[in-house]
Amino acid sequence: MNRRKLLKNAAAASLLPLVPKSATPENKYRFAELDPVTITKVKSIVTCPHGIELIMVKVETDQPGLVGYGCATFRQRAHAVVAAIDEYLDDFCRGKRVENIEDMWQTAYVSSYWRNGPVLNNALSGLDQALWDIKGKMAGMPVYQLFGGKCRFAVDCYGHASGHTPEEVAEDVQGFIDRGFRHVRIQLGGYGATHLAEQADFKTAGFAMEDDNYMDQNVYLKMIPKLFEEVRKQCGEDVELLHDIHERVQPLDAIRMIQKLEDFRPFFIEDPFSPENNRYFEMLRQHTTVPIAMGELYNSPHEWVDPMAKRWFDFIRIHISQIGGITPAMKVARLGEWFNIRTAWHGPGDVSPIGHAANAHIDLAVWNFGIQESVNFSDRLLEIFPGAPYVEDGYMHINEAPGLGVDVNETEAAKYPLPDKFKYNWTQVRKKDGTPIRP
Repeated sequence: MNRRKLLKNAAAASLLPLVPKSATPENKYRFAELDPVTITKVKSIVTCPHGIELIMVKVETDQPGLVGYGCATFRQRAHAVVAAIDEYLDDFCRGKRVENIEDMWQTAYVSSYWRNGPVLNNALSGLDQALWDIKGKMAGMPVYQLFGGKCRFAVDCYGHASGHTPEEVAEDVQGFIDRGFRHVRIQLGGYGATHLAEQADFKTAGFAMEDDNYMDQNVYLKMIPKLFEEVRKQCGEDVELLHDIHERVQPLDAIRMIQKLEDFRPFFIEDPFSPENNRYFEMLRQHTTVPIAMGELYNSPHEWVDPMAKRWFDFIRIHISQIGGITPAMKVARLGEWFNIRTAWHGPGDVSPIGHAANAHIDLAVWNFGIQESVNFSDRLLEIFPGAPYVEDGYMHINEAPGLGVDVNETEAAKYPLPDKFKYNWTQVRKKDGTPIRP
C-alpha cells in the first residue's frame, strides 16, 4: 500500500467518529471519506414576521441533506442584501469547497473590489455563518466546540428596561431583577428621550417631514443622571446598570454627562460618539473611569483596530453581520483579549435567531466575553426558526445540535414576505431648528 493511501486511510479512520450517528448510509457525510463537499447553490431566504425584515442565507451542497444557514439581516436595506446574495454570491460560490471558510471569506470579501459596506458585509455574513453551520454538522459538533469549547456554562445577558419617567424605569428594572437578570440597560423612553421634547420649531416652520422625530438634547443630558439616581435608589447597588447614548449628543456634552454618572457605577455606557468622532475616545478615557462600549455602527477594521489597541473603550459592541460574520468576529474577539476589551455583541430584535445563535456560540467560547444583549422570540418566530436560543434567569442557552443549531422552516417563512418599502423612520431625528442628529 502506497504512502498516500496509508495517509488517506488513517485520516479517514480518525474522522469517522465525527459522522453524526443519525446519518444514514445514503446520507453519510463525505467528509469522513475525504471527498470534497462542494457548494451547489447559495440563496436568500426572507421573512418579515412582526414587521421586522429578516434575511438568511442558505448554502446547499452536493451532499443530500447537508445545508447551512446564516444571518444576513440588514433591515434598512433588505432588498439590496437579497440582490447581493442571489445575483452575486450564488454565482461566486458554486463549485467551491465548503470546508475552506477562511479562503471563501477572503476571496468573497475582495470580489467586489470595494468592501466594508453594510450591504455586502451582511451578504458575506450570511454565507460565512452558513459555512460554519455546515462545518459543525460535518464534525458532529456545536460550532462553539470548533472554537475550543466552552469557557462558561451559559451566556450572561442584560435586559432592556424603559419608561417615560425615572420611576417607571425603576419599576421595570425591578421586574428584570425578579426574573433573574443581573444586568439591565435603562433608557428613558426611546433613544434620546424624544418624548421629553416639547416644541419642534422646524415643524412649525414646515421644514422636513411631518413624522420626523424631535430631540431636545439639553433636556436629555439633564435627565439621565436623574434616571440613574432614581434606579439606584429604588433597586439598590447589586444590579449592574447600562445605558445607550446612541451617539445623539455632541462629544463634549457626552463626556460631561458620563462624568456625572461615575457615582452610580454604570456597567458601561454605550456608543457615546458616532464613528466619525472616534478620536474623542482618547479624550473620554482621560476624563472618566466609567466603562465604555462601542462598535454597533462599525463596519470596517479601520474603525476599531486602533481604538482597541489604544484601549480607548472597554467593550467591543460590533453587530456581527455588519462586519461579515463569524470569521471576522472571532478575530475581533481574539484581538480584544490582548487589550482587556470584552465582547458585547449587538443583539437587537432585528437580528434573526440564527444571528443570535452565532453571537452565543462565540460568547460561550471566548475568554474575554463581557455581556450579551438578550432577546425573547415569539411563538411565530420559533415556528420559523426551530432550535433558536432561549433566555432563562438572565442567561442565554443554545441547543447542543451540531452546527449553529437553528433550522429554517421555509414554508412558514414564506408566509411573511418582505414589504416593498422600508418605512420605519426611527433614524430620522432632528434638533429644534431641524438639523439632523446622527444615530
